[in-house]
Amino acid sequence: MSVRIAKFISDSGVASRRAAEELISQGRVKVNDIVIKTPVVFVEENDTVSVDGKVINQRETTKLYAFHKPINVMTTRKDPMGRKTVYDCLEEKYKNLKYVGRLDYKTTGLLLLTNDGELSRKLTLPSSHIPREYMAMVSKVSEQGLAKAESGVCVDGINYRPMKIKRIDDKILRVCVTEGKKNEVRIVLRACGCPVIKLHRISFGPIKLGNLSVGKIREVEQKTIDALLKTL
Repeated sequence: MSVRIAKFISDSGVASRRAAEELISQGRVKVNDIVIKTPVVFVEENDTVSVDGKVINQRETTKLYAFHKPINVMTTRKDPMGRKTVYDCLEEKYKNLKYVGRLDYKTTGLLLLTNDGELSRKLTLPSSHIPREYMAMVSKVSEQGLAKAESGVCVDGINYRPMKIKRIDDKILRVCVTEGKKNEVRIVLRACGCPVIKLHRISFGPIKLGNLSVGKIREVEQKTIDALLKTL
């Protein structure tokens, strides 16, 4: 079965698909010892692919991990301001994994990591409609504002899909979104008169954070991965 060269590189864990295309344009990728200059190349099972002279192989099995992100940690490889990143929290053997979407600096809870770049991309597409659940502590609650958030709102020219919101008590809300835009929960709730003090993600599709300790990682069972893949 043939596959595009950029996808092959992404699936190998060497680089994202976009970064793979840059490697190709820089002449750093060879197929069967021939430098390629365009990403419009398909490779077969028996082809040899190398990046910077190092032969790479596609991963045979997709791996997915749940990580409990601490507060005051950036979801990025390297922060220009020198702040701690999720990769500073991980053991060496997990540092090649890709994060699925982002949690902002102050948000805690479930962050998915994978060795499959294409899976990471698909899981974060708005068209995938994968539900993400959060526990939000707010400084105050506006019933009228919550109704607006549940109907869908436009903030600063950006449309946000309707949220499902369950009020737990005076200041705790359980919020479910299916789009995953940047800082979506914080932006919408603030605009609706319910400013967020603390935000904590508890689930991503069928994957639950459960009792996973802060800063710890666990592998997601294959049956759960299969259930997730069926939704894409």
